[in-house]
Amino acid sequence: MEKVLDNNFYDLIINNVSIPMYSTGDNITTLNFRHSLLHIPTTNSDPCNLGVYPYHSFPTLYVPTSSVSIEKSGIGTVQRNPFLGMFGRGIIVGVIDTGIDYQHQTFLYNDNTTRILSIWDQSIQGSSPPQGFTFGTEYKRELINLALRSDNPLSIVPSVDTNGHGTSIASVIAGRPNADETFSGIVPESELVVVKLKDAKQNLKEIFFVPDDILCFQESDIILGIRYLIAYAQSISRPLVICIAMGSSQEGHEGSGALSNYLNYLGRLPGIGLSVSAGNEGNNRRHYYNNTAQAPFYNDFELRVGEQDKLFSMEIWPYAFGRLAVDVSSPNRESTQMIYPSIGSCRMFNFIFTPSVIWVNNFIFEEETGDQLILIRFKDPLPGVWSIRVQSTENEPISFHCWLPSGDLISNETFFLSPNPDTTITSPGNGLHQLTVSAYNQINDSILIESSRGYTRNGLVKPDIAAPGYQLPCAISGPGNQYGSITGTGAAAAHTAGAVAMILEWAIPRGNYTSMTGYDVNRLLIRGAKRETGTVYPNNIWGYGQLDVNNLFRRLTNV
Repeated sequence: MEKVLDNNFYDLIINNVSIPMYSTGDNITTLNFRHSLLHIPTTNSDPCNLGVYPYHSFPTLYVPTSSVSIEKSGIGTVQRNPFLGMFGRGIIVGVIDTGIDYQHQTFLYNDNTTRILSIWDQSIQGSSPPQGFTFGTEYKRELINLALRSDNPLSIVPSVDTNGHGTSIASVIAGRPNADETFSGIVPESELVVVKLKDAKQNLKEIFFVPDDILCFQESDIILGIRYLIAYAQSISRPLVICIAMGSSQEGHEGSGALSNYLNYLGRLPGIGLSVSAGNEGNNRRHYYNNTAQAPFYNDFELRVGEQDKLFSMEIWPYAFGRLAVDVSSPNRESTQMIYPSIGSCRMFNFIFTPSVIWVNNFIFEEETGDQLILIRFKDPLPGVWSIRVQSTENEPISFHCWLPSGDLISNETFFLSPNPDTTITSPGNGLHQLTVSAYNQINDSILIESSRGYTRNGLVKPDIAAPGYQLPCAISGPGNQYGSITGTGAAAAHTAGAVAMILEWAIPRGNYTSMTGYDVNRLLIRGAKRETGTVYPNNIWGYGQLDVNNLFRRLTNV
């Protein structure tokens, strides 16, 4: 437990095949059947430790992806149908997020007992971690009910959601109806298992140049959270729907990371549904793309750096057929000169006339993908327009993507001057078998401008489907049983998670198709999606169309 929590140890993701060469008995934490965490002492905070240890072994950093129209996606029609009427009975909804306000009335039955089966709060350390895990505290239904009956619930179950994102996401999926607030979750008869993520380790923030005060979570903790949800659902033999309303612009945007691979595997297992947000990077101007097919084989592009952003990183991912060198110039035209690719390289550059310092890793190949990766990390960059030149080392055509961090990891004052809104789906939404959801305004049927766009870097069709994501009614964390609204692809993923739960209820508890997998659900949703006449599907904005559960069941059951 100490090493999982101790900032003096890096948590490095390794393949389980590699365990024998590293293990000393207490420096390994198992993530799943494929990956484990290797805890390595951090002797110093040198940014070039990323280089000594591979890029892909450091857990990716994730941020929340949200800032109802139940009728718009055909859900209300299904629920009013006497032959269907599905509200999530028998289904577990798993939410991995910022926690949950378990005292809110929307998560209670009419007798004021909880609809939450269990909470694993990774941020509270005590003597009661879940079985098979080494940190955090597990609060089961019986203890939550005891807390609810007490005068001071937090003295018994001190888990809270200070951010509010997790509470809102859970309520969109499974909140109890409240007529006075014209609110209802999609599947209000389902039950919840919640994982509250602990904050990312400080040493991981330091490696990726994330400011101390930014809320973000690490990939390995999300994987452990998923493992917990699955173990719980299997222990009581219930179908499970997992909603991940978080995203990251790190990695190569082709679904090769540890979390994406895990979800790919789970999507083919019976009784596990997955709904993943596409991200809110469509209009943030944080993606740049270039394809230079004619000589001279180089490309110059510009990055505007805002005054607020003292620490951030940028990733350049070339396509595999070329090798690229990079030159970075400050607003006053100081230059690093060309930095050529090599194995495990890390170079630091102190600029003479500004306090700016940058570190450049130009990896000839990144182990997880096999592609070249250029990682540039900025410290105290001079505000203004920075120039980057990317050049072929073989005098041949070049093609590359460049991404800035997602969400609140940087401000909106830092952006590319010639951005490209495509290929902005965040991880883990780039994987093959998870359902990736974009968001549209259900009032006027327009896509949300911030909704990330596909396709993936390797051309996989993503997003899969679009769902309502504009000002969905939701519960608000805090005293007074308040309600508000939530917008973004995280909200759309929550809305869709409710639809996935309805399909699993029809398939498994009702006995219509007891071997239904999450990927089967995805394909059914795609086939039932609403598609506008004259629009070509799939496309990189809407995927295969708008979520329409009623049309799905009409085609499936002829009801």
